[in-house]
Amino acid sequence: MKTPLIDPFHRAINYLRVSVTDRCDFRCVYCMSENMTFLPKKELLTLEELDRMCSAFVGLGVEKLRITGGEPLVRKGIMTFFDAMTRHLDSGALKELTLTTNGSQMERFADDLYAAGVRRVNISLDTLDDQKFADITRWGRLPQVIKGIDAAQKAGLRVKINTVALKGFNEDELFTLLEWCASRDMDLTFIEVMPMGDIGNEDRLDQYWKLSDLRATLRDRHTLTDLPERTGGPARYVRIEETGQKIGFITPLTHNFCESCNRVRLTCTGELYMCLGQEDMADLRAPLRNNPGSDAPLEAAIRDAIAHKPKGHDFDYSRQGVDGRVSRHMSHTGG
Repeated sequence: MKTPLIDPFHRAINYLRVSVTDRCDFRCVYCMSENMTFLPKKELLTLEELDRMCSAFVGLGVEKLRITGGEPLVRKGIMTFFDAMTRHLDSGALKELTLTTNGSQMERFADDLYAAGVRRVNISLDTLDDQKFADITRWGRLPQVIKGIDAAQKAGLRVKINTVALKGFNEDELFTLLEWCASRDMDLTFIEVMPMGDIGNEDRLDQYWKLSDLRATLRDRHTLTDLPERTGGPARYVRIEETGQKIGFITPLTHNFCESCNRVRLTCTGELYMCLGQEDMADLRAPLRNNPGSDAPLEAAIRDAIAHKPKGHDFDYSRQGVDGRVSRHMSHTGG
């Protein structure tokens, strides 16, 4: 048994989020600018390199692997990678293989994902209004995503909806989204918008809707009971007693979750970010490509990176300004 990955603050790192592409078929206004410049394909890790990289992490104790993007399902040949990861599920080394998606390609891939061992998916959806959906995604169409959700549930995948809370945009849909998810037996998690990357003419502060305010609005109509459960991610959960529904809150601004952070993020170019809200990263592509016959240098680089994982991020919207902004887009690091 290899020594597990432990960071300087005695947190076991057993959760890896992997961005397999920075490309996306949407241009969500809180995520990226409309006219994005994407990375040259030669800079991206090949699917074989992603396999080797993720396998090295699994060998060092990573038990949960979440595939992200961009939109992961637009990566050509991506099912080859998912199928390769199945061996780690079969061996028991990997406890969960999952992904976060915008749902646009789910109708095509739901059955194949289930066959590869995926059992849960997070689908990003911020509104149930066709026009508002087109406005916020710029390029997306709501009916395509709804068909994807239908296909995911038909395939046997457990669906969780991720909704970014946006002031003045979906405040009026809070209970509509809640009831819609309950009617389809889907969990729902709200996320505070994070200050990452240049998004053109959009203003982060104008978008920011504190989840403490959202939760207070929920309490006006429902009885909320805090739940102790954790899923290996940053969400804190409540149960709505009237429906039995589980609701999650991801609050990097109003209540950061850094003290229990067990995850790191790998970009599609092999950069390892030890914290979503910090610029420090480690280049793992070089030790991977420079040592085709041995994973020892790669494993050493991973351990060195974990040894530099910070205690927490610096995101802050106080003082009517956006502090702790990081220059890269969320699509670069992975959602």
